[in-house]
Amino acid sequence: MTTLKRLFSWLLVAPVLLPFAIYNGVIYPYLVPKTLSFYAVMLITTAVFLILVANGQPFYWGRLRKKETWIPLALLGVAYVTSSLGLGFYHSFWSIFDRGDGLLMLTCAVASFYMLLLYADRAYFTKLLRAVAVVASLVAAYGIGEWLVTGGRIGGLLGNAAFFAGYLGIALFATLAAARDMPRGWRRAAYVGALLQVVAIVLTATRGTMLALLVAVLLVLVHEAVRAAGKRRTYSAATLATLVVLGGLFFSFRGELAKVPFAPIQRVATASFSSPDIASRLFIWNHMLTQIAQRPLVGVGAEHIDYLFNKFYNPSKIQEQWFDRSHNAFIDYAVQYGVLGFVLYVLLIASFFVAARRFSRTGDRWTAAALTLLAVVYAVQNFFVFDTVTSFWLLLALLAVALAASLDAAPAQAYPFPAWVRGASWVLALGFVALIVPVSVRPAIAAYDLAHAYGYQLADVQKSVAYLNNGFALGTYGNLEYGYEAYSMYADTQSVQLSGDQLTAAFREAEGILATEFARTPYDARTALDYANLLALAPPGVAVDKAQLSEAIARAISLSPMRAQPWYILVNATLTHANSFPAGSPERASGYAAAKDLLSRYSALVPALSEPYFTLAQLDLATGDKTSALAEAAKGKQYYTSDLPTAQRAAAFYESVQDWPDAVYFLTQVVQQTPNDAAAQYTLAKAEYLSGDKAAADRIVVQLRKSSPNILQTDPAFLTAITKYEQSSGTR
Repeated sequence: MTTLKRLFSWLLVAPVLLPFAIYNGVIYPYLVPKTLSFYAVMLITTAVFLILVANGQPFYWGRLRKKETWIPLALLGVAYVTSSLGLGFYHSFWSIFDRGDGLLMLTCAVASFYMLLLYADRAYFTKLLRAVAVVASLVAAYGIGEWLVTGGRIGGLLGNAAFFAGYLGIALFATLAAARDMPRGWRRAAYVGALLQVVAIVLTATRGTMLALLVAVLLVLVHEAVRAAGKRRTYSAATLATLVVLGGLFFSFRGELAKVPFAPIQRVATASFSSPDIASRLFIWNHMLTQIAQRPLVGVGAEHIDYLFNKFYNPSKIQEQWFDRSHNAFIDYAVQYGVLGFVLYVLLIASFFVAARRFSRTGDRWTAAALTLLAVVYAVQNFFVFDTVTSFWLLLALLAVALAASLDAAPAQAYPFPAWVRGASWVLALGFVALIVPVSVRPAIAAYDLAHAYGYQLADVQKSVAYLNNGFALGTYGNLEYGYEAYSMYADTQSVQLSGDQLTAAFREAEGILATEFARTPYDARTALDYANLLALAPPGVAVDKAQLSEAIARAISLSPMRAQPWYILVNATLTHANSFPAGSPERASGYAAAKDLLSRYSALVPALSEPYFTLAQLDLATGDKTSALAEAAKGKQYYTSDLPTAQRAAAFYESVQDWPDAVYFLTQVVQQTPNDAAAQYTLAKAEYLSGDKAAADRIVVQLRKSSPNILQTDPAFLTAITKYEQSSGTR
């Protein structure tokens, strides 16, 4: 048992190393290895724990008498109950590769919490803090190195700036707590590590975590200015006043600061309620709160936030196409697990204050302060972001050892069990270890196959299809994501660059995967829309099930009525059918009228979206109604924001009606968003020339002579005209 006990001690702290779990051979190389490794480690840890308990190993069972220790278990219980009443328990339990944040992860994290709580003493508390300090400092140093090489926002070993900042926002205070009990040299190293973590957080340019750190600093300064004495009080008050002045100056000059080529300053300086990203978040939060009010007790279950998001998704208000989080952990808990889940999540964070108070009573004010500030920073930053397995496990692990170390010393207790129980514990433990295959190994293979299917999607279609077949046949929780990725491969790449049998093979494979997931997940708008789009993009000569297409479109509109794509599929199908009749026939006229009616209905749903108006304008123009076309285009121009597809459609319309000033405006938008598109630049030059600004046209042509001279030969008549202008004006 001594060897198992020693192994158990190391297994409990092993997830500290999760940031280092990266493998480029799988889809989502930063996240998938972390979640799958975490599951495997927790299954082995649980197996060892069962054997130790059954064989009389003493643990601190008396700690379970404290009410705050039951909060994680209560949260887990509420999560299971609400998910069983939710939209789909399978998805709630497993999640997807891209997130790995379902009930399984929550179960493993809570199990880790209780094993740490029952095992840890003050020495183990120190051991965990030091391990976190070392790992987080190395991770921060890596992130800083990444910034020195690439610049911009950094994601470090977590692959995402917000995830990276969120993890460091927790680890920072573990590092500071560890520093106090270290020898002098190591203490200095810990402070250097903490400084590296702060620098890395700043370089992520994650405003939520930077705001959280600022709140922590202000709380410390206010506390010291009020409660301290002598020079500490004076210095704190002076620093506080200085920060207030600097904040005022920053606000006053933020227009200029927004131009500074440093992402952290730019993002803070451009933050406002009217900025697109913040306005989008506020819109989402407001509608999420409305959805919570409709199911306040049971929510929708874990991992079904996207179901509610799709219901109110509005492309004129929201930048992101697909959201499975509201970017506010408190709202996420309320959405998934109802009001009780939200309350328990708040109490979970508040448990740090309970532990901090106990440390303070024993005179350890340094640890008390670190735990208090950890809770504050975590709460503030998670008002704007959400957890991954790395940050959530770390939060629960630190809470467990903090509660354990803060409780009064009491002897560990062992419970004797008969021989058959001791024997059965080994069998049960082997069962837990065997679960690694379905929980970690098979999903790892599926993630590997999906990544390689991507790699061969053009180079070897048959091999790509084989990888997709093999990975999907494993029947893992990644199958839903297989549908997303199979559609993305086909629609974005294969349908454009493949032809013949290769294109047909790619289509059939994607169709089979999406048809399966469409039948299995009636609540998923993305699968419905991807399936409809895929069928609409069938290769020439490949028959599709029109009933399935109609059902997919209807479900997509039902689940997310304001998405444009299913409406456009209907419009295109209607126009294709209409164009099969002769020009001027009643059937063609009726088809065009039906298409315009569909677009008008969609525009009524999303009146502030620009693109449908330009589509209507093109249809009106095609049917000879130029007056209506110009009126619709005027509405489109009124609601236009920076959007490439809309700009391209608008430019084409204004070119067709020879409205050259408006054509110039939208072509300029196209060029700004696609600066390497020589064809768009040449079209803009021609529009500038026809609008009367020949000098502007010449400036573009001069640049094209250097960068893309061949493009000039595509319109010899214009080239002749601009050359004559250059000769007459003396510019050539």
